[in-house]
Order: sequence, then C-alpha cells, then structure tokens
Amino acid sequence: MTEAVQEKVERGEQLKKDGIVIRTYELWKTYIMGDQEIHAVCGVNLEMKRGEYVAIMGPSGSGKSTLMNLIGCLDTPSKGDYFINGRLVSEMNDDELAAIRNKEIGFVFQTFNLLSRATGLHNVELPLIYAGMSAEQRIERAKLAMQQVDLAHRMYHKPSELSGGQRQRVAIARALVNNPSILLADEPTGNLDSATGAEIMSLFDRLHQQGNTIILVTHEQDVAVHAHRVVYLRDGKIAKDEKVR
Repeated sequence: MTEAVQEKVERGEQLKKDGIVIRTYELWKTYIMGDQEIHAVCGVNLEMKRGEYVAIMGPSGSGKSTLMNLIGCLDTPSKGDYFINGRLVSEMNDDELAAIRNKEIGFVFQTFNLLSRATGLHNVELPLIYAGMSAEQRIERAKLAMQQVDLAHRMYHKPSELSGGQRQRVAIARALVNNPSILLADEPTGNLDSATGAEIMSLFDRLHQQGNTIILVTHEQDVAVHAHRVVYLRDGKIAKDEKVR
C-alpha cells in the first residue's frame, strides 16, 4: 500500500469515527462531447453527517442529477475523492460499487421501479436476495420494512393493485430493508398528486425521526422544506449550503 493510499484509508477511518456518512473532496464529473468538455460537477466539497436530512436543489442543468448519481455510486467521478461511511468509493471497481449500492444506499425513485409481476413483499425482498440472505431471514426483514411504511396489509398485492402512494411506500420499504447508511430519494413525489405527495413526505419525516440519514434530490420547494439543510447547485458548483431548521 502506497503512502497516499494509506493516508486515504486513515482519512476514511477518521470520517467514520466522526459520524460523517458522505464526504467528497474536489469531486468532478466531466463528459467529452466531440471536441468539447462538459463539466457537470465542478470541484464539489460536501459533507453530511449521520442522521442529517438534506435536500439537493438546483435548476435544470445545475448538476444535481449528476451529483446524485455520484453519491449513489451509479456513476464514477472524473476527479476527486468520495467516501461513504468511511469507505473510499471513488476508486472502486464495478463489482465493489454494486456491493456498496446494495448495502450502503437505499434508493427511492420517482418512477418507483417495481417488478410488475411480483408482490410488494417480493419487491422489498430483492436487495436481500442480491445480498445472499436466506429465504426465512429475507421474508422476516421484508415484512418488518413493510410495517415501517404502514403497508403490512397490502404486502401480497402486486403494483397494479396498489395506488401510486402505496407503490412509493413499497419502494421506500425496499430502500430500508438493508438498513442502509443513507436513503437517497430522487424526486420522490414527482409522479404523485399533492395530497399523496404530502403523505409520502410525512413518512420521510418519520423515518428521519427514527434516525435515518436522508438525501432528497428535488426541484420542488414544498418537498425541500421538509429537509433540515438545503444544498443549492448552480453550474455544477455549490452556490449555497444552509441549515433551514
């Protein structure tokens, strides 16, 4: 192990001791478009502690989706270091990143991303199947997650038999089932009416009160107000980072 690598390992260990779940250092994402370089994320330095509730906001083209993909290990940075829960993920290979996505991050998407032919319970089980957990343990954990989102009475229904709000609750239960370090929600109310969206945001409030670390990526102010801190992006950079409660 080189001295530089050892230094990063020690830095990650210290971050974990300090309760810092997310830490980026000069994070860049650059796309090559013909003879042009498009800098979608430009030298972002960001720190989030365990138990925080953070909204990432910005206009279209601000870089918030790219930053979400980097934080969620769905993409790799062009430059810079990224630690999640003390582990340096910016230098991991695809298999290692897949393991991190499964264990450390619970994803909630605008479009739910549920298997249409599977029951709600089986959809929630999926991350545990990938993790290699036994069937008995999987079912027990998945049922508990469904209870957390007040959907135990609908666990054997398929997505087509559920309302939009119930489908999003299934997606949130799936995100919770592995006890991840962070819940990463991308426009979680984007496909819901306002009343159902308010119910989903109340559920996120409750999950935060139970100790979950939550990151919302949104362009909607009425969603962002639920967070305790808002990070505003513009042109790939952090324009403002403020606590709102």
